[in-house]
Parts: sequence; C-alpha cells; structure tokens
Amino acid sequence: KDADASPYINHPIALANVLHHEGGVDDVVTLCAALLHDTVEDTDTSPQELAEVFGSDIVDVVLEVTDDKSRPKAERKRLQIEHAPSVSMQAKLVKLADKICNLRDIDASPPADWTEARKVEYYAWARQVVEGLRGVHPVLERVFDGLCDAYGRRGA
Repeated sequence: KDADASPYINHPIALANVLHHEGGVDDVVTLCAALLHDTVEDTDTSPQELAEVFGSDIVDVVLEVTDDKSRPKAERKRLQIEHAPSVSMQAKLVKLADKICNLRDIDASPPADWTEARKVEYYAWARQVVEGLRGVHPVLERVFDGLCDAYGRRGA
C-alpha cells in the first residue's frame, strides 16, 4: 500500500520485530500472531486452515485482531476502538505493534493517494484505538506516543 510498493511481508515482520526487539516480547503465540495478523483479513486463507498449521492458540489471537471486511470501513474502524479494551493481552500487543508500524510506514512512505488530512485522520483514529490498549506495555506505548508527538511537532 505504501508509495514505495514495499513487499507486503515486510509489514508482519516489522510487527514481530517491534514486539521482540523494542518490546522484549518473547511469547511465541504473540509473535506468531503478529506474523499472521492480516492473513484472514487480507487473503483467502480461512481460520480453519491457519489452525491446522499453527494451532488454535495463535489463530484465536489472529481472529481477535481481524476486521470483518464485509462491514463498511467506518464501522470496522469504530469496532476497533470499541473492542480494543476487551481483547486479550496478546491481541493488545499485536494491535499496538500494528499501530506503531502503520504510523512509521505513513511517516516514511505514505500511500500515494493520501492527503495530509487523511494522515491526520489516521493518527487521530490510531490514538483512539491505542487508548483502549493502555496498560498492556508501557515501553511500546511510549514508542507509539513518541511517533504521535513527533508527527504533531511537524505541524500536522
């Protein structure tokens, strides 16, 4: 999706790296869920197929962070905000790392068709999602906050 047309696999690998290298997370279920977090949402792979290969513990976390693409985008975004406080700790970690990576990607190479207003809107929405994740990992929350603060200082 980014302007550089980076290989998509870079995104889930970045999530796992954020969790492990920046957050010190070493829980295998969380790291595997990070690598697979968009699989059900963005491919034809079913939860059952994932469970056969990776097990139900990992798939359960993946499903907690999976949007239902049959719903309108605005509803999916609203549901992410609403569901954030009630998902498992593992899902909260994956979601937090996803937002960190998305902000970094938007900063480094935003989608070509994104206006500055669209970026501001995304940052505001991401903040709302992360508010529901607070308390799961203070170090990664500070990383997220630092990205938001840096973006705000640039005049957005």
